[in-house]
Amino acid sequence: MEKLRSKWLQARQSPVYDDVKSGVKKGLKEKALSLFRFIIILGISYVILAPVIGLVTSSFFSNSDAYSPMVFTIPMSPTLERYERAIVHLKYLPTLGRTMLFSVSLTLIQLLVCSMAGYGFARFKFPLKKLLFACVVVMIVIPTYTVMLPLYVTFRNFDPLGLVTLIAGEPINLMGTTWPVYIMTGLGCGLRSGLFIYIFNQFFRGLPREIEEAAFVDGAGTWYTYFRIMLLNAMLAVITVSVFSLVWQYNDTFFGRLFLISGDVLLSKRIASLQVNIKTLDKVMDPSIQQLYVSAGIVLLMLPMVILYLLLQKKFVESVERSGIVG
Repeated sequence: MEKLRSKWLQARQSPVYDDVKSGVKKGLKEKALSLFRFIIILGISYVILAPVIGLVTSSFFSNSDAYSPMVFTIPMSPTLERYERAIVHLKYLPTLGRTMLFSVSLTLIQLLVCSMAGYGFARFKFPLKKLLFACVVVMIVIPTYTVMLPLYVTFRNFDPLGLVTLIAGEPINLMGTTWPVYIMTGLGCGLRSGLFIYIFNQFFRGLPREIEEAAFVDGAGTWYTYFRIMLLNAMLAVITVSVFSLVWQYNDTFFGRLFLISGDVLLSKRIASLQVNIKTLDKVMDPSIQQLYVSAGIVLLMLPMVILYLLLQKKFVESVERSGIVG
């Protein structure tokens, strides 16, 4: 016993024992940290995905499923009736086509204007540069609701510098048209334009100046260098802004309601009237059944953006990591 005890004491005093002990402790800490991360991610995923899963599954509920206390998530008698009626009332395909045309055109304008503004802030020196960039940051921080009244008054009586009154005799009312959104986007103050300018600014600042210097030495002008060299090198930022802009323009209801844009142009506005149409035209009086049709309409609204994300997932994740959003 004494020999075994002395050997054990000698083993404890050896550096190998300390290394093994520290290795075991380190392994336990890593496993505990991994378990903690897994629990946090699982909880966040449940909070985010549970409402979406409930929305999708409820859109397949039949009347018997809606009234059955035994049905919670998975329908026992699934039906496509909700989607059939939602497609009819939303005029889904024509409205979706006009909505995508509207959103894509605004996205292209934002890409051009915001990339040029971001490139200018990143590469050129001009008076009041810091003040103007501070205004860009303010555009990101200030909620849009704080400027809704000035925007409404401006486009309700649109008369920049009095030129419209001078030509037409009175201001123009642009309410009920898409012109206010196009004008704001073209002037760099559209939906989330401040954030997009910031993204491009951060990305262009990270590109080496030697690229432009080499182009200038070869005789390229400023515009050629920007469109054919710098913008191509900023393709990751372009993908990031394209996806964000398209999704936000597609789902926007704030400007649609503020400027009284027709529901024929914005699919998201038709969703608001879907429940009323189901009640008045299809004579469905039960609010719980009406909500099932609304769930189907919301799923139809989300479907194009989900497909777009699945197609561009790899590029989008890579572009977010390298576009300088957190830089």
